[in-house]
Amino acid sequence: MKAKKATAALLAVGMTLTMLAGCGQNNSGSSDSTAAGGSGTQQAGDTKPAAESASAEAETKDPYDGTGPITLEEGKELTILAETSNYANVDITAAPIVKKVVEDAGISVDWQLIDFNSYAESVSPMLASGNVEADIVLLPDNDLNQTYIKSGLFVPLNQYFDIMPNYSGWLDEHPDTKAAMTAEDGNIYYIPKTDDGYNYRPNLMYNQVWLDKANMEAPDTLDGFVEMLRYFRDHDMNDDGDTTDEIPLSLMAYFVPSTFGPAFGLELEGGFQADENGNVTYGYADAEKYKKYLEFVHSLYEEGLLEQEYLSLDRDQVVERIANDKTGATFDFSWAMSMMFSNVLPYYDGTADTAFVGVAPLSGEYEGFYLGGKGYSNMYGVSSKSDDIELAVKFLDFAYSDANQEMYNWGIEGESYTVDDQGNKVYTEKASDNDWLQQLGINPTFVLPCNTSKISTDALLPEWHVEIDEWQEQFIRDPWPFIYSTEEESDILNSYLVDIQTYASENQTAFITGTKSLDEFDDYIAGFDSLHLDDVLAVKQQQYTRYYNNLNQ
Repeated sequence: MKAKKATAALLAVGMTLTMLAGCGQNNSGSSDSTAAGGSGTQQAGDTKPAAESASAEAETKDPYDGTGPITLEEGKELTILAETSNYANVDITAAPIVKKVVEDAGISVDWQLIDFNSYAESVSPMLASGNVEADIVLLPDNDLNQTYIKSGLFVPLNQYFDIMPNYSGWLDEHPDTKAAMTAEDGNIYYIPKTDDGYNYRPNLMYNQVWLDKANMEAPDTLDGFVEMLRYFRDHDMNDDGDTTDEIPLSLMAYFVPSTFGPAFGLELEGGFQADENGNVTYGYADAEKYKKYLEFVHSLYEEGLLEQEYLSLDRDQVVERIANDKTGATFDFSWAMSMMFSNVLPYYDGTADTAFVGVAPLSGEYEGFYLGGKGYSNMYGVSSKSDDIELAVKFLDFAYSDANQEMYNWGIEGESYTVDDQGNKVYTEKASDNDWLQQLGINPTFVLPCNTSKISTDALLPEWHVEIDEWQEQFIRDPWPFIYSTEEESDILNSYLVDIQTYASENQTAFITGTKSLDEFDDYIAGFDSLHLDDVLAVKQQQYTRYYNNLNQ
């Protein structure tokens, strides 16, 4: 339910996050941490008995059982490197939900936050240089190449599972996640946010009032989509007497590949995909399909059907356009459908007839789809430089407890929900205000490891929204799977993948906006040779084959 995703390339999988490294000195001087991690550094090869001995001693002092407080010592503090909320008006560390977790843990937290929009580019070089001193770190990516793991930046959490009852128990109940989180050396280093299932995924949304005025059904083909956008552009859809102020499509650059790629047989969010025979390709280097995709999106841009400012467009601006009844279509996370877009329309009456409604994906030569399945993001790890590794481990485990996960999803009793006579949770009227809910700290994945809940989401949203979400499940496909790289694979991917993704991203923008002519497309494809795309594809093929074989054992 992470609303308001910032404009960022999903090509790196993930998730662009931004944080500022802070000082992890908490002056604990704990000899237990030294026993577990040598001179403050826990390496993957350290033996379990040392960690067990240290944790046993800590348990004597602090009988942590998965509930708060996590320590009986006063004045304990942890430094957490994380990101700001992607809502400009939300101070996530001051949110009541986040404050309650910290208070119940019985510690204080020195929050070191970096702006959401620049997290990856800020934190990645810090980790690469080892210049991060925080006790707990939100990773800028999923570390699929195990770069941070092999650099010894994070402690193996499984060596502390005797004092992590919440997380270790959750993994036992979810063996698929346990397998996914297990690195090549057999250790588990991170606690992820999980999006489980095919619900509330990013999707196309149309203004139903505008559709009715145009006497159109929601289009599900590229041709029908263009016809709809042209009508929106050329008519006074908002009845203000001006036929020139309508913006047919307000689309952030982040979502362009997801909106149009599937209609051309391309999964462009991560770029890599496998066909029905298990053959792996890179969509941005597909000489036929990708060129057709670029031609189509460029034509939208040239006709003024795709907003000219799409590269700099952020979600707040999209909301503003919708609130002023200026735009007829967008693509975003489903949460926004009723909680951010429909509710700001001047004529919304709580029904789908007056809302921004989710629709089917666009199809062209290929059948359209949306991406879902179990996704992993927002990985949290305990720094091997921490002065109090065990306190950090316990805090992460406590933050992951069932009670806290329930609070992340439902909020605070009496504030965002009440409990009826049958014991069912019911959201309050205040919870229907998304701004208020975000300020409460609902699903604070920016600073704490949270998991999504369909049950709590369904209860919050209007019935028409829930019905659309369930109807859209038929269009959902699994994304590229989460696969850790072997050491040899990591060497290749670390050497070439970033340059390949940067090359693809920069050229996509140039081709769409026309700063580079599509007459140069063949040269663009040829450019992948010098970037060693063949070597990367060989690795991805090897990984997918390994994943497929393990899945079908």
